[in-house]
Amino acid sequence: MTSVTYGTGTKDDPWQLKTPPLSSDFLVWKDTDRDPAALVVQVGKTQLSYDLRCLDDAHAMLLQRGDWVPLGNADEGKPTKDGTLEDWARSADNPRGGYYGLRKGYRGRFANYVSPVLELLGLAELEHNARNNRIRAISRSG
Repeated sequence: MTSVTYGTGTKDDPWQLKTPPLSSDFLVWKDTDRDPAALVVQVGKTQLSYDLRCLDDAHAMLLQRGDWVPLGNADEGKPTKDGTLEDWARSADNPRGGYYGLRKGYRGRFANYVSPVLELLGLAELEHNARNNRIRAISRSG
């Protein structure tokens, strides 16, 4: 499981997580006061945000796939590989009907920042290799 230094997942006490290869640190918290509610990621001075429902939606998709799914991390505007978590997170076929990222120009890198949160919450198992990491769902019922 990804290393959490401390944090409860609020703006005043964010989770401190690492990217899947464990190479970079970032902060993340839930902001339910936003419309829509957001999962906010702070990487240095850069702030990204994703529709908070991405956590439940991604978990449901991973459960449906039933096996390992490549992350396929990519910046917004860069092509994604079919079948990856990143591709799903911007697909018109996902429950949101497109990008889960809320800030134009900063809507990519979903797989890089959301997958460690899914792991932290016990919703997914995540690989931590130097590259080509994958994720798979953990059932909430055990």
